[in-house]
Amino acid sequence: MPDGPTLKTERLVLRRWRDDDLEPFATMNADPVVMEHFPAPLTRLQTEELVARFERHFDEHGFGLWAVETADEGEFIGFVGLAVPNFEAYFTPAVEVGWRLAAPHWGQGYATEAALEALRFGFEEAGLDEIVSFTAVANERSQRVMRRIGLTRDGEFDHPNLPRGHRVGRHALYRLARKDWAASLG
Repeated sequence: MPDGPTLKTERLVLRRWRDDDLEPFATMNADPVVMEHFPAPLTRLQTEELVARFERHFDEHGFGLWAVETADEGEFIGFVGLAVPNFEAYFTPAVEVGWRLAAPHWGQGYATEAALEALRFGFEEAGLDEIVSFTAVANERSQRVMRRIGLTRDGEFDHPNLPRGHRVGRHALYRLARKDWAASLG
């Protein structure tokens, strides 16, 4: 797979996808605990198609949803990054910061650490004016990460890619403007 921006934090490496990421990513996407706030777990084929979409996004935009590995052991733990939503809503066009980590890696601050680096890249290197994030209203764990990285809740919306009334269709929207991010740095 092609080269592209690699980001590093104290404990993590955010990089482009490799073929050997597919197996652990497919296992993660099949886990009903990880996929609780998504419409359904994903099959191996759906996971392969998702990675192909992630890679096309990098090629088109210069950023995307990076595969995340631990810096010390190089273990694949999920993804974190920036993506342009594939639907229309009152806040689009937009760039979203998002993440999905394997359950054994929850509660260790990895999502927060990697998302802060993705925000830095988005504002400093990609020159974005605003970054949003959204998740199912019931997904309090992700909403806590959104607040920790400085985003502010800005209402709710029905996700247009899901049928009205779907169990995870109602989403909370969070936003962060570059000026507010810069002010938070002191």
